[in-house]
Amino acid sequence: MKNNFKIAFALFTALLITVTIGAQTDLVACGGDKVVMIDSRKSTPGKAHITWTWKVGDAVGLPEEYRKIMVPLDECKPVQGGKQFLVTSSGGGVALIDVASKKILFYAHSPMAHSAEMLPGGKIAVALSTHAMGNSVELYDSKKSAQRLFRDSLYSGHGVIWNEKLQRLFALGFDELRLYRLVDGKSTKPVLQLEKSWKLPDEGGHDLSAVDDNEVIVSTHHNVFNFDIKKEQFNVFEPLAGKHDIKAANYDKVTQRLVYTQAEQSWWTFNIYSINPSQIINIPDIKLYKARVLK
Repeated sequence: MKNNFKIAFALFTALLITVTIGAQTDLVACGGDKVVMIDSRKSTPGKAHITWTWKVGDAVGLPEEYRKIMVPLDECKPVQGGKQFLVTSSGGGVALIDVASKKILFYAHSPMAHSAEMLPGGKIAVALSTHAMGNSVELYDSKKSAQRLFRDSLYSGHGVIWNEKLQRLFALGFDELRLYRLVDGKSTKPVLQLEKSWKLPDEGGHDLSAVDDNEVIVSTHHNVFNFDIKKEQFNVFEPLAGKHDIKAANYDKVTQRLVYTQAEQSWWTFNIYSINPSQIINIPDIKLYKARVLK
């Protein structure tokens, strides 16, 4: 009876945490050794209203050797409806975090990992810019082990996103945008098959994010572009025209909400910028790279 009560209480607590976070939070950001969830509506220019924090040093289920290489954090991407985060580190790793329990569900060593994405069947694609075998895009299975299943050379990989409508993976490199098809995704030897590649209008790819099924945003060292998937055409993304070193840009067509981070101190900043509503959210205690909108 006591064990049943403990299990029921644990489930209730996890559900309560999930509901509370979902109700209050609309942004997730990372940098240094932290991932934080933020309620932008309650944030002021001088103080971010943080609703949830995860630290590398407090990670449950992450071996000690991984704690040393999971800093600094680069990207924290919501997956599974925001119930989990895929976290990448320029220090050399990728991890999958359960939001409610804060436990590590998967981890792997990928030197200079800049971005990760969840694919069908629990596969994880990772873009990285430094590797003993060269820059690449890699593939793992979150349900089995940290063993790499596939890799393809990609110069300075900085972004990966899955397009559900096309059932394709977009991958951003230094000077190109690629389109991959997941082949044999349910097998023990899945493959990312390159189908198309487009040269960027500007070199130095920084980040890749989805607007909808038909459009993605690409940020580079000098500019920001929206890519029309149907027309296969890059255009300058007017809301951020002229801005440089944009590390992440999230845009919603319906609400016209734009959230972005821009490097101000070498590769990082301490601010999240929002347009519509116009807002600056300051997080003084982490060297921030990217912020993502929780939809």
